[in-house]
Amino acid sequence: MARYTGSVCRMCRREGAKLFLKGDKCFSGKCAVDHRPTPPGQHGQARQRKMSEYGAQLREKQKARRAYGLMEAQFRRTFERATAMKGVTGENLLQLLERRLDNVVYRAGFGASRAQSRQFICHGHILVNGKKVDIPSYITKENDVISVRQKSRESEHFKILREDGTKRVLPKWLTVESDNLTITISAIPLREDIDLTLQENMIVEFYSR
Repeated sequence: MARYTGSVCRMCRREGAKLFLKGDKCFSGKCAVDHRPTPPGQHGQARQRKMSEYGAQLREKQKARRAYGLMEAQFRRTFERATAMKGVTGENLLQLLERRLDNVVYRAGFGASRAQSRQFICHGHILVNGKKVDIPSYITKENDVISVRQKSRESEHFKILREDGTKRVLPKWLTVESDNLTITISAIPLREDIDLTLQENMIVEFYSR
């Protein structure tokens, strides 16, 4: 499967915003966006031309896609699914992205980044309602219970998490019990629960061209 293998800090610099792709480094003073807020490349500091409407829409789409760690085909399929749902397409899109299993594991603080959370899922460490799910794109539902496999709880990472608890600011639609290593989907996330600075209407306009 295709995946990006370059520097994730370059992606944040290109979008001019923190996408929180590097775990704890993004919250420290070592964040590349704080030190080098210009786009990557030798001409990054050059005077930028005024961005077109299409360019602005593209940047919003890329920002969302990169933040959640999806390739273009995956992101497009998610958008098409959001279009088929009742309600506002842009909000449906963000809701589906938030409910992805890898994002839920990340939001709960079980993984330092979405990439690490995706790795935990692919390696079979995560259960949904007591059954192993190794598909990061699995869409969780209200009242689903996500937990760590019993054997995996003895790993150093999950031992520390169980003892110290999650240090992440938790969204209100998740209930986390660090001592039991469980996450409960208390509600379907609303637009105001999603803290990424995205203009989802521009993503809808991009795909509607």
